[in-house]
Amino acid sequence: MAAATDSKFLDLQALAALEQLRFTTRHRIEGAYSGRHASRQKGGSGEFVDYREYTPGEDLRRLDWKVYARTGKSYVRLFQDETNLLCTLAIDASASMLFGAKSSSNRTGSKLEYAQYLATGFSHVISHGQDQVGLAVLGDQLIESIPCGGTVTHVRHCQSTIEKIETSPTLHLAPGLRQLFERTPSRGVLALMSDFLIDDLDDLFAAIRLFRHRQFEVILLHLVHPDEEQLPEGSSYRFEGLEGEGRIDCSPAHIRDEYAKQFSNHLAMVRSYALSAGCDYRLVSTSQSYLSILGSFLVERSG
Repeated sequence: MAAATDSKFLDLQALAALEQLRFTTRHRIEGAYSGRHASRQKGGSGEFVDYREYTPGEDLRRLDWKVYARTGKSYVRLFQDETNLLCTLAIDASASMLFGAKSSSNRTGSKLEYAQYLATGFSHVISHGQDQVGLAVLGDQLIESIPCGGTVTHVRHCQSTIEKIETSPTLHLAPGLRQLFERTPSRGVLALMSDFLIDDLDDLFAAIRLFRHRQFEVILLHLVHPDEEQLPEGSSYRFEGLEGEGRIDCSPAHIRDEYAKQFSNHLAMVRSYALSAGCDYRLVSTSQSYLSILGSFLVERSG
């Protein structure tokens, strides 16, 4: 029986099939202790990567005696240390993430609910691989910030916080992301889950570049609800903004083509910003199973 502290978004039976997969990085990282991910530090353990001329006073056990015998020169062998993964899961808690919900009191089907399942799944797989996970909840400021950790209690705290996320109307995520940057001294992985329906894309990606300049690996999961991709059929609808933009009554047929153009431009712009910043960009439809998205991501990274 699941413990009472388990999150409702944690499906251990469904995630069991993914527990043998490992979240691996595309780039070298830094961590707090020795593990299985390539580190930026070159030391004396792990996979051989290079030679360096011996410096007097170094440990003689690191000398490559075979090279010395052939050349008469003293060189030490450099190895690629390995380290643990530090992954911060950042979730957009702006009100637009409630799109797709059944009602104002029932978030089922919303982009936020999807992000909660996906982030909880990531936290479980990452911690099961003996790596460390942290959490950031973003609004117009940094709403929640949990540093990376790997204990069972820590992971459950992250999952409980994910479960309790409340949204607020905001069109700005950059300030919260900058606050997160200031609180995250160690390099690692930043995985941001958002619909990117904000007014400050320029500022947001300027903040993301701060992480990239510090050699973070940044993964952007762009969440899109299928009902956002095209307007509904019908003669008359009332559209209401979730960020306080007001209401408008119109016929979808009158604006269908322009809406499709604008939405396509939005997707293309976010992708372009992401790739130019050196991020790993994924467009994710909430019509797809979060387990399928998580599994395909892990398979690709494991390969």
